[in-house]
Amino acid sequence: MLAASITKNDKKAYWLIGIFSVVVFIAVSVLTKIKLEVDLGFDVHLFAMFNAITNATIAVLLVAALMVVKKGNYQLHKQLMMTALILSVLFLVSYIAHHLFAGEARFGDSNHDGIVSEDEKAAVGSIRFVYLLILITHIFLAGIILPFILFTAYRALTAEFATHKKLAKITWPLWLYVAITGPIVYWMIKPYYL
Repeated sequence: MLAASITKNDKKAYWLIGIFSVVVFIAVSVLTKIKLEVDLGFDVHLFAMFNAITNATIAVLLVAALMVVKKGNYQLHKQLMMTALILSVLFLVSYIAHHLFAGEARFGDSNHDGIVSEDEKAAVGSIRFVYLLILITHIFLAGIILPFILFTAYRALTAEFATHKKLAKITWPLWLYVAITGPIVYWMIKPYYL
C-alpha cells in the first residue's frame, strides 16, 4: 500500500468537497442554459468532440486503473486515477464552453429550428427513446457522481484504503457508466448540431 499523500482532516474535506460539488453543479446548471453569440473563429462543436474523446479516455483509464490495482500496482493505479481526475476537470471546462458557445441541440431536430416536430419524431422513430434514456441516466449520474469521486479519492489520498475500496465499489461503475455514455450521447446528437 501507499503512504498518505495528504493529511487527514475530514471536517475540512467534507466542507471543501461539498462546496466544490455544489458550485460545479450550479455552474453547469446555469451556464449551460446561456448561449453567447461569439464567433470563436472555429467550429464550436470541437468542444463536444473533445468532450467525447476525453470521456472515452477516462473510461479507458478507469478500466486500466482497476486492472492494475487488482495486480497490486498501487502507484500506477494512483497515477491513472489522478490522470482521470485531471481529464475530468478539463472535460468540465470544455463542456461548459460548448454549451455557452453552441447552445443546445435537440435529438431529431433535422431542420435545426430548436423544435422537434411530430414529423421529425416520426423520422427518428424509437431511437429517440433510446437516446433520451441514455441521456437522462447520463445527466443524472454525472450530476451526482462528483462528490462520490472526490470522497473516494480523498480516502485513497489519506491512506484509508479499506474505506476507499468500499466507496470505489460504488463510485467506479457509476463513473465508468458516465464516461462511456458521454461519447454515445455525442455520437447520437452530433447529426443535429447546427
